[in-house]
Amino acid sequence: MKQLLLILLLLVSHVSNAQQKILNVIGDSNVANHRCPKEETWHYKMAQMMGLEYNNYGRNGSCIAFDRTHDGKYNFGPAMWVRYADMNPNADYVLIVAGHNDADKVKDNPDSLKMFCDSLDTMLNGIKKHCPKARIGFVSPWYVDRAGFVQLCRVIKKICKRHHVPLLMNYSDKCVIKVRDEAFRKKYFQTANDNAHLNDEGHNIFLPVAKEWFEKKVK
Repeated sequence: MKQLLLILLLLVSHVSNAQQKILNVIGDSNVANHRCPKEETWHYKMAQMMGLEYNNYGRNGSCIAFDRTHDGKYNFGPAMWVRYADMNPNADYVLIVAGHNDADKVKDNPDSLKMFCDSLDTMLNGIKKHCPKARIGFVSPWYVDRAGFVQLCRVIKKICKRHHVPLLMNYSDKCVIKVRDEAFRKKYFQTANDNAHLNDEGHNIFLPVAKEWFEKKVK
């Protein structure tokens, strides 16, 4: 009887694992979570709440379009349009959370913006082939008041529309993350001067917004 019960438990566990869907999240320090644990991110918490297998492919300083392997004293690694191939190809969902570092590179340079546009287009085509059963979603940078962000987010919107990729557009004064508010940053970002990286409480604020979008638009 005990042996039969053990066999049944093993079978249930196997079926449960086989049915568990896989979420790949690729991006910059908004995925790696800068100096804080990945377990504090909204996407990790969302995966836990939804019972998804979670794979984090975040890298601090990473860009979609620009190789940063030898950028200054740091090795921020190759561009995402190349390293997406490192992801689990069996993913059911792929979230791209990126663009902040690209915006800082682009600034007001039209050639750099064109390079970003082409790189994102190539990346999305590549992910579709590399993760053939995955639904893809894109989460834009925050509403940062700095050169490059408005132009970059327009391109993100255009390319996501072209590829029928759902976009959570955070570059808006309606975004729940009030990145231009100093008091908000002091409380909900990793440092008061930070305009990219949420702390644990900040991730908790954004979590219900992201989860609702994911369930309605991506899942």
